[in-house]
Amino acid sequence: MQPVGPYRFTEALGVCQVGTAWWAVDGQDRLVTVAMLEGAAAADPPWREAFANAANAMAQAPGGQRYVNADLAAAHPWVAYPSEEGIGAQRLFQTLGMDLHPLESRADVLIPATGTVSAPSQPVAGAPLSVSGPPDPTLGPPHVPWAMHAAVVPQQQGPEAVPTSPAPAAKSTDSPPADPFPAPVRRIEPSGTAGRGTGLWLTVTALVLGIVAAFGGVSAWAGGRGGTTPSAAVPAVFPTDAPAAAGLRPWGQFTPSSPQERALAVAGPSLVFIEAVVTGYLRDRTTNALVRTSPTVFNRRCTGFVINPDGYVLTSSSCVKPSEEVARQVALDAVAQALVRERKLDAGAVPGYISANLAKTRFTGIDATAEPSIQLSVQFNNAKGNVIGDPAAPGELVKAQAADTGNVALVKLGRQNLPAAEFNPSATVTDAGSLLIAGFGTDDSGSRNATYTPRAKMAKIAGVGRRGSLSTWRIGDDLGRASHGGIAIDPAGRVIGMLDQDLTRPDRANRVVVPASAFTGVMGDAGVTGALGEPDRLYRSGLDAYFTGRYPTAVAQLGTVVEREPGNPLAQAYRENALNRQQMEAVPASAPAWAWWLLAGAGGALLILLVLLVATLGRRYR
Repeated sequence: MQPVGPYRFTEALGVCQVGTAWWAVDGQDRLVTVAMLEGAAAADPPWREAFANAANAMAQAPGGQRYVNADLAAAHPWVAYPSEEGIGAQRLFQTLGMDLHPLESRADVLIPATGTVSAPSQPVAGAPLSVSGPPDPTLGPPHVPWAMHAAVVPQQQGPEAVPTSPAPAAKSTDSPPADPFPAPVRRIEPSGTAGRGTGLWLTVTALVLGIVAAFGGVSAWAGGRGGTTPSAAVPAVFPTDAPAAAGLRPWGQFTPSSPQERALAVAGPSLVFIEAVVTGYLRDRTTNALVRTSPTVFNRRCTGFVINPDGYVLTSSSCVKPSEEVARQVALDAVAQALVRERKLDAGAVPGYISANLAKTRFTGIDATAEPSIQLSVQFNNAKGNVIGDPAAPGELVKAQAADTGNVALVKLGRQNLPAAEFNPSATVTDAGSLLIAGFGTDDSGSRNATYTPRAKMAKIAGVGRRGSLSTWRIGDDLGRASHGGIAIDPAGRVIGMLDQDLTRPDRANRVVVPASAFTGVMGDAGVTGALGEPDRLYRSGLDAYFTGRYPTAVAQLGTVVEREPGNPLAQAYRENALNRQQMEAVPASAPAWAWWLLAGAGGALLILLVLLVATLGRRYR
């Protein structure tokens, strides 16, 4: 169920008798919690009023819980709270006397619309809200800087104060009392001239006090800057757009700070989109005569992942080097479609054409003894089909295994300094549980110029299988046709397997996971090893700081990664997330080094001045 609003639910916090609390994200992937009144309570006027009053009362209380959006007139009223201020949705239900239960107990806990709900236990103070939107304007705008409503709310004026004149002071009728100490002369005589030694010490004392004051002022200035300003430049308000143009957004695809988000954040930057353009000629198997004089060209699209900073990538062999039989079948389909466009073949006759010619033809290169040419191009983050030049990087096939021995291929990119993944080849293949999988996919109907983005999900293990001598996982879900060559990762963000086609299925869906132990063969044959670069290790350290709440450290380390490894968009995204959280929590940072140098210099100069002044005054008063 979704509210009528800008939010997408990601996971339930819990359910109670009158509604459900959810984790959700808005259109910019900012996290909120949403309380929704459901079932019998949603149709009960006293409960609707109590729900609105509770939200209003929480917002008006000193230090209370402000919300960023609401629709209290909806069929299922809802209120959204920023996650940075705590789990507001849960607190709203607790204010109504309702405790949350696991979502699995929804059928037993939530009173359905056909049931009867008891009246609210006690009314909640506060005027009911009869409109949707932010809290009552008299409260002022919400504290969160990314409030959904940016319009300025006119300040409500209180009753105009009526000026009153102060009561006139009563005139005193008594005369001033007589001076009890009349005297014809001044009572305080001027003191004599101070001695020279006294003047010297007064001067020295004043100078010492000046030094102390100067030190105190500079220290307070430097300390004040360090105590209230974050270590890195922080914007005054939250950005209204997403933190970065990252195709993969772990914080929006899984529950924030969950093991899934953290694992995906670690491994996600290594994903790449691969397009293979295969060019060849169909020939008669017996005579080698060309079936068509023009070359036949077709594309294969898949996912890969970087294994070291030198630009080596692992992917599926069936994508970047399809077998001759598969290539021939795809080429025959391409020729048949061309004949349909030329009106030389009916569209319904395409399968028959392929079947009739599959055993009679060969697919070769420009020479009958050569293999078809394969041009590889690789894109990062978000990708678009049919792109050969920039921003795509060229790739070269190094090694490829046959389908029955692992189906793993090694590709060398024409680009280096890329974020790499780490392996876990010792992962055990079992027939139970779930795997976190990631790869490229598209929602576009047309495949030629479709847009592909990295995506991820949890897939249940459906069983185990065999591929040659390898044990493989079979999973019950996939990420789409271009996801083969993608990854399955463990909670530490290490790759435990590669997604591949299930050849036993008619649709050949990408529902097989080849274990990471299969990678060593093709890598060993090429003399290539998997390794993390220094930016990769720093990125993981920065993520660890982010997920453990050490935001200044995360900002500094992830900022360095952005400079050294610009191909990692998640480093920039998590750096900005850390900046935002650092600002919200007002994390203090130490004063800049130049402030302390200034302090030391000022102190030294004043001390030298003191010595010179004492020496000068000493000579003068001798």
